[in-house]
Amino acid sequence: MRTRTPVAALAGTALLALTGCGAETVSNKPAAPRTTPGTPTPTPSKAAATETASLPNMTGKGLQYAQDEAQAAGFYGLTSHDALGRGRMQAFDRNWKVCAQTPTAGKHPADTKVDFAAVKLEETCPSKDAGKPQPAGSTMPNFKGKSVKAAREALDRAYSITVNDATGQNRIVFMESNWQICTQNPPAGTKLDGRPVKFNAVKFNEPC
Repeated sequence: MRTRTPVAALAGTALLALTGCGAETVSNKPAAPRTTPGTPTPTPSKAAATETASLPNMTGKGLQYAQDEAQAAGFYGLTSHDALGRGRMQAFDRNWKVCAQTPTAGKHPADTKVDFAAVKLEETCPSKDAGKPQPAGSTMPNFKGKSVKAAREALDRAYSITVNDATGQNRIVFMESNWQICTQNPPAGTKLDGRPVKFNAVKFNEPC
């Protein structure tokens, strides 16, 4: 005589088996790492981020070479100016050479700004760097022998400035950095009060 197992009993046995397997699977999974919401990522301090590098002596080197070497040493804040004070732009760095540098060679923070004073390759370095044109202030400076561009940069932009060819040839003063001032009005020492300024100039290779 065949004995029949109740359907309900079979279903209960299967459910217990599945539950047991599921419990074993969950217990064997590795625990997920615990994270704290809102925890900031550690960042290096400003002092730790500031590094020191060794700046070579670039005096006498070509300007392009000097800039490349400074960058290779870890300095990226680079600038240059006309050592003769004429305000010329160093458009083609390979045509210029370094006369002086600020700061001098040695250990400096890598974020230090390096400024090269330069002249063209065929020119002689001055005994003293003329530096960049400085603001005139409240009185008229003595611009004789200075470039027209340097004088214009020293004066306030609001000033009306007229430049004439001192030779009487009525040439147009096109590249003002190539022209030197022979006479000026108002004269040096006069209070700057907004009166128009007039310069008579010649090219730098010409006598006044």
